[in-house]
Amino acid sequence: MSMTAPIRAKRVLPGFSLSLGTTLLYVALVILIPVVALILKGAEIGPARFWAIITAPRTLAALRVTLTAAALATLFNAFYGLLMAWVLTRYDFPGRRILDALMDIPFALPTAVAGISLTALYSANGWFGAPLAGAGIELVYTLGGVILAMTFTSIPFVVRAIQPVLEDLDPALEQAAMTLGARPFAIFRRVVLPAILPAWIAGSTVAFARSLGEFGAVVFIAGNLPFKTEIAALLAYIRLEEYDYQGAAAIALVLLGFALILLVLSNLMQFRAARHLEARS
Repeated sequence: MSMTAPIRAKRVLPGFSLSLGTTLLYVALVILIPVVALILKGAEIGPARFWAIITAPRTLAALRVTLTAAALATLFNAFYGLLMAWVLTRYDFPGRRILDALMDIPFALPTAVAGISLTALYSANGWFGAPLAGAGIELVYTLGGVILAMTFTSIPFVVRAIQPVLEDLDPALEQAAMTLGARPFAIFRRVVLPAILPAWIAGSTVAFARSLGEFGAVVFIAGNLPFKTEIAALLAYIRLEEYDYQGAAAIALVLLGFALILLVLSNLMQFRAARHLEARS
């Protein structure tokens, strides 16, 4: 009786030790070391000085502008991104692939170029700004311009998070619900939404975190008016130019804290949504 030797699966990538070591080295150099350095720099400030920096009127105003604009931009992107992902996956029309490719332009375009382009388009004599100015709507050098820039740079995160889930969703589930007499909105609410909810939450959260740290696209269109259109990232940059490293570190730590809290909440919400979906199935 012949014994056959077990067949070992061939690995496309190098062994576990080399792969893990390479990824950990990358994470340490690109992510962990800068974050730890920022935390250590913030720890040197001291609680009293840190609190005085982040509660200064100009800092609070910059944080308020940043959070308000990021929240409104994310709210718009959450619904527009879902609609765009739905159109790209459920309909076939001339130019669909071009429209799909255009969704990645904010990833490829330098944010400074995006800010300059948006400023030129929406200024009082721009292609879009002139008709809006005639209607009494101004975007450049206003909070609306900040929201516009954040919306432009963060929209791909929502679209690209939802799109693959919609593509993998079995159409038979929707067809079965339709044969049972369910209306289109009920099918979306009971069949489609539970399946895409974790991806929708993830994309929207990452878009919000991206908007919090946006700088290049906002700095040109916002006008950078203190207490009006100045964002927190710009204020941190100004503090660096003034050699106020403690002030810059404190503001950066606040933004980092907001981003980490958002990511933790996003993971918890995704976990609960996934468990709820498994329980239903």
